[in-house]
Amino acid sequence: MKTTRMIITHWLISTDHKISAWMDKYCLLLMRTSLALIFIWFGLLKPLGMSPEEELIKRTVYFFSPDMVLFILGCWEVAIGVGLLYRPLLRLALFLLLIELPGTFLPLIVLPDICFHSIPFGLSLEGQYIVKNLFLIGAAFVIGSKISQIPASSQPRVNQF
Repeated sequence: MKTTRMIITHWLISTDHKISAWMDKYCLLLMRTSLALIFIWFGLLKPLGMSPEEELIKRTVYFFSPDMVLFILGCWEVAIGVGLLYRPLLRLALFLLLIELPGTFLPLIVLPDICFHSIPFGLSLEGQYIVKNLFLIGAAFVIGSKISQIPASSQPRVNQF
């Protein structure tokens, strides 16, 4: 005869498996959509002159026209975001993302006085903003590693052009 404890344990294990299976089913879609929204949102802020990182970008890439850099970078990021949502452009979006993100670490080298309050571990707010890009790179690698396994049925509605 099953005890109450065994029934509860079985229910917890079963529930855990169901939750895990649900997360597995939707994790790539959620990661792609989240990453796309971040890139579209942050990208749109740049040419509109609303980006909180505008001054940091201007001081890092000082050898080009700041307005041109912000416009191109903003368009580039919006293109990455749209490509992440639209499956035929997914590989191109990941390629553009992996080309762009290493450049986001330039301020750590070019402007260490702004990015650190104590080198090498005491990151300023700007430094933390930059280092979080490691996660974006990791997310891109996860998406890229599963690109041939993404079923067409798990595409966001945006894909229905």
